[in-house]
Amino acid sequence: MPFLLSILREIRDPRDINARHDLAELLFLALLATLCGAKSCVDIADFVEGREDELREIVALEHGCPSHDTFSRVFRLLDAEELSRSFAAFMAALRQTLGPSPRGVVAVDGKSLRRGYTKGRVFMPPLMVSVWDAETRLSIAAARAPEGDEVTATLDLLKSLDLKGCTVTADALHCRPDTAKALIGKKAHYALGLKGNRPKLFAAAERSFAAAAEIAFFETSESTHGRTETRRASVLPLKRLLDALAFPGLKAIGRIEASRSVAGGKPTTSVRYVALSKVLMPKKLAETVRAHWTIENQLHWSLDVLFHEDDARTRKDNGPQNLAIIRRLAQNILQAHPLDKPIASKMRRARWNKDFLFQLFTHMR
Repeated sequence: MPFLLSILREIRDPRDINARHDLAELLFLALLATLCGAKSCVDIADFVEGREDELREIVALEHGCPSHDTFSRVFRLLDAEELSRSFAAFMAALRQTLGPSPRGVVAVDGKSLRRGYTKGRVFMPPLMVSVWDAETRLSIAAARAPEGDEVTATLDLLKSLDLKGCTVTADALHCRPDTAKALIGKKAHYALGLKGNRPKLFAAAERSFAAAAEIAFFETSESTHGRTETRRASVLPLKRLLDALAFPGLKAIGRIEASRSVAGGKPTTSVRYVALSKVLMPKKLAETVRAHWTIENQLHWSLDVLFHEDDARTRKDNGPQNLAIIRRLAQNILQAHPLDKPIASKMRRARWNKDFLFQLFTHMR
């Protein structure tokens, strides 16, 4: 806890000099409340008031319990970039406590804060970009995309991360020369979705796979809940492409053919292509693409179902993105705790048991 508080104390206080409550304490209290299931600034204030005696063991609360208006004002005014940098600094330290730096799949994806839109702009809710370490199952960086510009936000996030040896995955929006160059500059590999927004490269991939005589492949099949899915992964090295197109670091094109059939229904098929900066074996391609989707299944799903992010109605100024970062930090802390229980179970334990709530931090020393 002292380490996290020391990081939070580096954040510049945007309030006037006569502000009564310590900024780092306010942010830490908001995090504690979120770990226990708080969904709004009102919930956070109620949590602090209800557990004031316990919380005084770790924070001063010199001027008593802050009101929900105090929390709301702080999150509206706080520089979201500063909080994002503090989040990344804490996550870098947390990853070190888990062992050697992971060198697996790092996924990038955006997520809308559906009810966080400003008045009159329901069509454009704030968009948060998250960087997800699939190996440790932790969100290692997050930031708001300015005016919904996910590409710019992603490039800014990548600059501050240690990605050496990792394979960064993203959807077709990020299959761009500038993103590829940025990842190569970070000594990382990439596996970027390839669609019609790169028309020449996409057409070359389709023609090359269609003309290829023999291609090694790796196939998997799963049957659950009356649904059967079969996926076949294959890879063509750059030298086997019919058209030599310039794209930074490109070494191969991967293809995932998926077939889904539901009992009593017609089977459906789809084909996806992936631009690769490293020639992968078909099995490794299948594992990499599969790992990318953990950002949806284990991060975005958790934020919506457990933290009710899609229902959050904070809308003013920097409030939506600052609270979104607090949720991601809380999700990481709960995920990193070694108790072999779902995150929802850990949240309930933190709410009911003071010792377990404090243990969420002490085990990371």
